[in-house]
Amino acid sequence: MKITMKRLVTVAAVAVLALTGLAAPAGAAPLDDDIRARIAAVPGMRLVGERPGTDGQTVLDLAFRQPIDHHRPERGSFEQRLTLVHKSVDRPMVLYSNGYDLGSTPQRPTEPTVLLDANQITTEQRFFGTSKAADQDWSTLTIWQAASDHHRLVAALKQLYRGAWISTGGSKGGMTAVYHRRFYPDDVAGTVAYSAPNNTDDRDDRAYDAGLARVGTPECRAALIEVQRQALMRREAMTQRYGRWAEEQKATFRTVGSADRAFELAVLRLPMMFWMHQPADACATVPGTDASDDALYAWVAGVTLLPVYTDQSLEPYTPYFYQLGTQLGYATFSAPYLEGLLRHPGVQELRSYVPREIPLHFQRGAMADIDRWVRADGRSLMFVNGQNDVSVAEPFRLGRGTRDSYVFEVGDGSHHVSVKGLPPADADRATAALRRWAGQTRAGRG
Repeated sequence: MKITMKRLVTVAAVAVLALTGLAAPAGAAPLDDDIRARIAAVPGMRLVGERPGTDGQTVLDLAFRQPIDHHRPERGSFEQRLTLVHKSVDRPMVLYSNGYDLGSTPQRPTEPTVLLDANQITTEQRFFGTSKAADQDWSTLTIWQAASDHHRLVAALKQLYRGAWISTGGSKGGMTAVYHRRFYPDDVAGTVAYSAPNNTDDRDDRAYDAGLARVGTPECRAALIEVQRQALMRREAMTQRYGRWAEEQKATFRTVGSADRAFELAVLRLPMMFWMHQPADACATVPGTDASDDALYAWVAGVTLLPVYTDQSLEPYTPYFYQLGTQLGYATFSAPYLEGLLRHPGVQELRSYVPREIPLHFQRGAMADIDRWVRADGRSLMFVNGQNDVSVAEPFRLGRGTRDSYVFEVGDGSHHVSVKGLPPADADRATAALRRWAGQTRAGRG
């Protein structure tokens, strides 16, 4: 009997899976008989394990070997973590990134995955989670390097998954998807970016101040300003509570500098955080001047996410703040109405989040280059933003050279938006475009 080398690889991979006990989890949908072996046979890919997903599908945990430096592959490599939810090699593939680490819980199917009944790959970004080399060279954490990670992954798996590829992500994940398209525009057939900021000039934050000045109602904006003032006028009572919480949690503030600096920073960012994450009717929850110290502190802590300013919370996201401080840019907010209540000039600068031993040198042309590409050469791009989301006060815009692309806005929407949250006519247009990019029609979804 003639046995080809490909068949030998497949048989060997199946044997390894049997020996390591990587059988389909109980209750999960069955996979194609040989998909595990075919995935494991992809050069550079390692099958780590599998588990049931949130939608009844089987999630494969994978690791894909990437160069530390795509300019100089001889410098070594690291394993990039990813997960795969497989349905069929003939169905579309959705490439999803949240822009950070994978976390420990299975990723839920994205909206494009559901609309297309597609396979889904979820990637962890370089330098996040375990997707990093033992010796970190921060100069290799750039948008081009991360885009090149995605490019190598797509090239490796397109040999197996023959349907159309769609990329997607929200917030930093949406930005990541756009950056990937800028450098490798033909890797996927379309991109859906939700709530993706586009800070083209980090020296000019007037758009963010203007966004805060017009979002919501005058009454709600005034209430948020007053709650900021109250928080700082009662600073001692607030920081005492913050400090006690930190002691109980064994949390520290070495990077930001102190609980007082962290609290002031959180208060300055409070309006943006409110409009990003609170529903439109949350204005009714804003404490008044008669609120107790306990009630005021609890509300401020919840809206601003005070725990994120501790060393223990910042450390896993140092790569994110590094990227903000070197290429992506970051909004700072003017607050003249807080004059006389602020103690820490410059606390909004990125250095407040990044340990001083890590160098920060901002590359001013990086985001302008992305913006020019979208306007001049971008194609099959979809941007979905929320009307109330101040983080996208500088959004991606289409230009004369942009083709087959769309910008949609969810009325009263926050940072958490979806195509299904659009007005019906816009939702239909968006869904039709997505299915067309994927080679599907409304009547027959392949």
